[in-house]
Amino acid sequence: GAGGIGQPLSLLMAMDSNVGELCIFDLDVAMVPPAGVAADLGHLERKCSVKGYTMPVGKSPAEYLEECLTGCHLVLVPAGVPRKPGMTRDDLFKTNAGIAKGIVEACAKFCPTAVLGMIVNPVNSVVPAMAELYKKKGLDPMKIVGITTLDVVRANKFVGE
Repeated sequence: GAGGIGQPLSLLMAMDSNVGELCIFDLDVAMVPPAGVAADLGHLERKCSVKGYTMPVGKSPAEYLEECLTGCHLVLVPAGVPRKPGMTRDDLFKTNAGIAKGIVEACAKFCPTAVLGMIVNPVNSVVPAMAELYKKKGLDPMKIVGITTLDVVRANKFVGE
């Protein structure tokens, strides 16, 4: 994504000498267009090529992400909506699992051997659901992992205070 987590994550990935190609994807309603983020990152003094991809809201990622995902070894998925006041974890799961499912299905189709790093809350519920989806497709469910470093950093800060 090109949002609050996706942009700095993309910068870190673009700066990594192990990354030769970086694809940034988000919806066409994103506050910052992926093509703009890609253009900015393309100016870094690195060998990494960067390209942005968009999809209209309501469309299927499997119909839009073939070029973006084909050949990927690692797909980082900072997706979903934040929890709003009054929203239960079940509500959050229903919304964000639906978003994650579309992306994971596209990955299963176009880069089935890639590792998928899910940054989608509630991560402890979304990851097992997406791993089960992979398993049902005959793919390795261990390729789906949750990334919770930000939560750990926040917890450490809270405990320290």
